[in-house]
Amino acid sequence: MKYWLYLAAKLVLGAGAVCGLQAALIFFYPQPPPPLPQFGPPPPLFLHDMLFTFATLGVWLIGAGVLFAIFWDQRRRCRICLHRLIMPLRKGSWGNIVTSGRPQTEWICPFGHGTLSIEELQITGHQSPDWQPHDDDIWKELESYYQARK
Repeated sequence: MKYWLYLAAKLVLGAGAVCGLQAALIFFYPQPPPPLPQFGPPPPLFLHDMLFTFATLGVWLIGAGVLFAIFWDQRRRCRICLHRLIMPLRKGSWGNIVTSGRPQTEWICPFGHGTLSIEELQITGHQSPDWQPHDDDIWKELESYYQARK
């Protein structure tokens, strides 16, 4: 739950920053002189003023970049403690897919909460990363690994 609330908070802050940038653009952009009363209300600046339209496009491109950065950062966070995952470990081989498995990268939480496996070969379409939580007793997991190696 904390993982999704953190994502929602980042999205709200990113949207607020982009809306603030758009509001600053509208506030600081020089207004054209008002038209004569017989021609009606002045047209909006967007699509009627090329410089303002391109500046608005730039603001929303920045917004798209912020959205991409938010999701890119969120993918590499622990689902429990929200720390960034570390120690990428490459598994599998492109040359020996049959014997050593498909290539993938595994990231681990620095506090041992879990492992994120990301497939590098996606033949059948996009595959979601696989989050595997670890048991609370890390010594039991290490002991079972040691017993399997004997």
